Amino acid sequence: MKNNRIFTPIIFAAILVVVGVIGYMSISEYTFIEALYMTVITVSTVGFGEVHPSTNEEKIFTIILIFTSIGIFAYLIAEFTEFIANGTLMNEIKTKRMQKKIQNLEGHSIVCGYGRNGRQAAFKLRSHNKQCVIIEGSKKVILEIEKSGFLYVTGDPTNDEVLQTAGIEKAANLITTLPSDADNLFVILSARQFNKKATLISRASKDTSERKLKIAGANNVIMPDKLGGEHMASLVVSPDIIEFVDKLSLTDDCATNLEEIVVNELPEEFKNKTLRDLDLRKETGCSVIGIKTADNQYVINPESNVRLLPDTKLIVLGRKEQITKLRKLYNV
Repeated sequence: MKNNRIFTPIIFAAILVVVGVIGYMSISEYTFIEALYMTVITVSTVGFGEVHPSTNEEKIFTIILIFTSIGIFAYLIAEFTEFIANGTLMNEIKTKRMQKKIQNLEGHSIVCGYGRNGRQAAFKLRSHNKQCVIIEGSKKVILEIEKSGFLYVTGDPTNDEVLQTAGIEKAANLITTLPSDADNLFVILSARQFNKKATLISRASKDTSERKLKIAGANNVIMPDKLGGEHMASLVVSPDIIEFVDKLSLTDDCATNLEEIVVNELPEEFKNKTLRDLDLRKETGCSVIGIKTADNQYVINPESNVRLLPDTKLIVLGRKEQITKLRKLYNV
């Protein structure tokens, strides 16, 4: 238990035993075992017999030892009682269990900050059965996270040790949604230092922060305020198109879904073949509306003769049952 208030009286008690042993060996010329025996029965006040009748010096030393031990053990009992009464013991046990679960994770996502954006990100990841660890400094917010059933680390995500506790070295993704662009920049810098391959996504408030975050190592920078304003204006310019796009969802409870299929996960028989060979439309009813190439280029509404090259991703549109059929048929 990492608690100085408990360790301090324990250390004092250990020092008392050492002083007692040395004192008895010096005053009475006891052997080590005899001195230890006298110290233990004195400190514990069990009342067993002495090794031999005590001299006046031994009696005075024993009296001092008894009074000192009573004070130390009263202090220890008081601290331990408060430790349990305040729930500190249970919190320590809970924290250790949480840390053990996080240590066993691999390929998970880390969400820094549990504000409005962080909360949305965490629940979206959960809806896709993606393991995530939330880093949050507010104890009040931690209670909410705990009730929601997420794994979490209490602390400042700009601190390297906190990121390591959240398993940044083994994480596949990190999303930082802190209100300060400077803090998000620190998180991205540290995360990229620990993990060169992870996908790092950052929130930003200012246009000038986007370039800095990408230089620091962010793969994507999202500006919620800017997106919100553009979205509202789009509802005026082309309302029907925006409403249709809004109905497209990545969640399973929506009638129409967008799905990402990694070519590397397809059966061997389809690799390096064409979209025509895959024939998703005929086999599942789904349509390939886009392709992301290995060099991060997007091809919208690709031709049927486009080849399924390694590290390519297919963006597929279909109804819930069609997406389910696709996953079962191609084991993706």
